[in-house]
Amino acid sequence: MDQLVTTDWLADQLHPETGLDDLVVLDCTVFLTMGADGYVAESGRSNFEARHIPGASFADLTAELADTDSPNRFAPPPPAEFAAAMERLGVADGRRVVLYDDNASMWAARVWFMLRCIGFDDAAILDGGLKAWEAEGLPLAGGVSAPSPASPSSLSVSPRPELVADKADVLAAIDDDAVCLIDALPGAVFRGDVAPYGRPGHIPGALNVAANSLIDHETGRFVSLDKARAMLPDRHEARTVAY
Repeated sequence: MDQLVTTDWLADQLHPETGLDDLVVLDCTVFLTMGADGYVAESGRSNFEARHIPGASFADLTAELADTDSPNRFAPPPPAEFAAAMERLGVADGRRVVLYDDNASMWAARVWFMLRCIGFDDAAILDGGLKAWEAEGLPLAGGVSAPSPASPSSLSVSPRPELVADKADVLAAIDDDAVCLIDALPGAVFRGDVAPYGRPGHIPGALNVAANSLIDHETGRFVSLDKARAMLPDRHEARTVAY
C-alpha cells in the first residue's frame, strides 16, 4: 500500500467482493475556528456521525488521541497510551490503515505521523479526503460505526524519538547549516501580519512552505510531486525540521 492512496483504490478495497478484512479506515477530522484568544479546536465527531466513508471509525485528536493533561494543545499521549487508543479503533500489527479528514488532510497527516512515531508504517492518507470522496459520488454512511477492536496488546510499540525535534534541537538548528527549518504555517502568520498563536513571527532562519500550498483547493488533493518539489528547499543533505 502506498502512503498516499486514491479514492478509486479505497473504493475497490471496500467492495465486498474484493475488499480484505485487514483494512482499518479512520476519520480524523478536527475543525478550527478563530476565537478571541486564537484558534478554537472542535472535534469532527458530529460531522462524522452525519456522513463518513462506510466502515470508517472516528479517531478523535481532541480527546482519546491527545494528552489532555499537557499544557500544549494536541500533544500526543505517551506511546503505550496512544497504541492502546489505536487498538480500540482496530489498529494492529498486520492490518493496514487508511486515514482521512474533512479539512485538507492536515489531521489525517497528523495521525499518520503519530503512527510512524511508534513504529507503525502500514498507514496511508486518502488523497483528497472526504471532499474528493463526496465529489466522486461514492457512498456515504451516517451514524456511529463500531470499530473492529484489535486483540489485546496486538499493536507493537517501537518508539522513534529521532522523528521529533525538541526545543533544544530547534535552538541549535538556528545557527546550524546542516539543519533546514520549515515553517508550515500560512504566509501571513510566518511574516507576523497576524498572530493566532501568541507572539508574531517565526523561528529565525526558518523557510516558509505553507502546508495549505501543497493542497489543490478545488479538489482537496495534494499537488503533483513536481509542483511540491519546486516549492520545497533543495537541501536533501540537511536534516529537516518542520513546524
